[in-house]
Amino acid sequence: MIGPPRRALGPIALGAGALAASYPPFHFVGLSFLAITPAVVLIRRAETDRDPSGAFRVGFWYGFASQALVLYWMIIALWHFTPLSALGYVGTVTLEALWSGVLFWFVVRVRARLPSVPLAVVFPVAWTAVEWALGHQGDIRFPWLGLGTSLAGAPILVQWADLAGARGVTLWVAWCNVQLVELLLPSPGVTRRAWRRLLPLAATLAAAVSYGAWRMRTLPTREVGPIGMVQPDVSFREKWDPAHDDSLVAQLVSMSRALVAQGRPALLVWPETAIPGYFQNHPQWDAAVSRVAAETRVPILTGGLDLTWREPRVLDYFNAAFFFDSTGTRLGYPVYHKHYLVPIVERVPFIPPRWIHLDWFGGFARGRELPVYAAAGGRFGVMICYESAFEDLARAYRRLGADYLVNITNDAWFGNTSAPYQHASHLVLRAIETRMGIARAANSGITEVVDPWGRVWDATRLGADTAVVARLRTSEVETLYVRLGDWVGMLSVLASLAGAATLCVARS
Repeated sequence: MIGPPRRALGPIALGAGALAASYPPFHFVGLSFLAITPAVVLIRRAETDRDPSGAFRVGFWYGFASQALVLYWMIIALWHFTPLSALGYVGTVTLEALWSGVLFWFVVRVRARLPSVPLAVVFPVAWTAVEWALGHQGDIRFPWLGLGTSLAGAPILVQWADLAGARGVTLWVAWCNVQLVELLLPSPGVTRRAWRRLLPLAATLAAAVSYGAWRMRTLPTREVGPIGMVQPDVSFREKWDPAHDDSLVAQLVSMSRALVAQGRPALLVWPETAIPGYFQNHPQWDAAVSRVAAETRVPILTGGLDLTWREPRVLDYFNAAFFFDSTGTRLGYPVYHKHYLVPIVERVPFIPPRWIHLDWFGGFARGRELPVYAAAGGRFGVMICYESAFEDLARAYRRLGADYLVNITNDAWFGNTSAPYQHASHLVLRAIETRMGIARAANSGITEVVDPWGRVWDATRLGADTAVVARLRTSEVETLYVRLGDWVGMLSVLASLAGAATLCVARS
């Protein structure tokens, strides 16, 4: 039998809907603590049936249904690049579903081998380890929306991410889901003691709220200054139509001058690939941006495309960010080249980029350096597009001396789906983990700033051409998470590997 068992259909459907509703644009914050209880119930059934292979099958379909709902927007987004968008969507969902199947199988096998280890330990650790693995798969890494990010709408609950990171929050939320199942559906023989599970649940929730309230009251912050962000709302087709190239740059220049006229910001930020081509091929665009920065005396960060020649006939091209200082000079500053490339769209997995000969699709090279730029108010690092989902990048910038972060993105290819809201939510956790303020400029929205407590300010609406000046705050605090990194994720992986080793020894 290929499909899921009939009796699993209800929990799978319920779990998929609950998990999808836990993330933006929905705001059912409390749902996170219930969202994966159907997965826990399904695993307990598989334990009772003593059927690890059946657990894999159920886990696969649970993961497939959940990710199909959460990532439905991929069909729309990938359609801009290839008519085979549905295949890319199904491939991504299937990969994540396979990890889900492995998770179910692993938990059932470990519990059968080591029944004394509680499900409330094995399941959260394994779930967190799988989440870590999704962000460390080389060319197909895709750490989109970890379970901890589902609480981005309730910053007070996740202030302790400055200690344990987003994956620490994931571990906690997964543990709470198991505890609720054990509380409401106790195993045979423990009915009278089931109520005791409510106490640790309440205690951890109270601890999270108390720490959050204390941190939001005592964290020392300072103002970076006003940050100007331009949102031109250029459609995907218009962006790459050569007939509109010059008019797009002229629009950015005009919007920036109008914004500065309202009050000079400390920095102007243009979105990802705001410059619709290479400065090397269009020196007039380079001169136009330089002139705006010099005449307004405001530094500009803009997204664009860059290329470098490795050999006389071999070049690399990059999704890049360029910094122009307040004198209009950029040549003295390194160009930031995007590190984490979107699978399929920017980097065809496991294929050398030089084999791809399509402009701006599939053959982007990966950046290696992390330049930190200086502007009024401090030094900042740049994250392009979905690099906001990678916690190690923000942490690396903090360790390099960045005072705040700038995230530039396009998001026009998402259309009017839930993806722009999901995308922006990652920054809440990045801000709390590093205690840095973040300015986000998006081509079609959402443009916003995030303070060091993870609170969002001055967010724009989707599909509007607008320019905003927002006051950005940051903090000088170096968090435990910045010093230690993703220690919860690593410990979860090590514990899972130890469990796997135990299974291998038992089999031999």
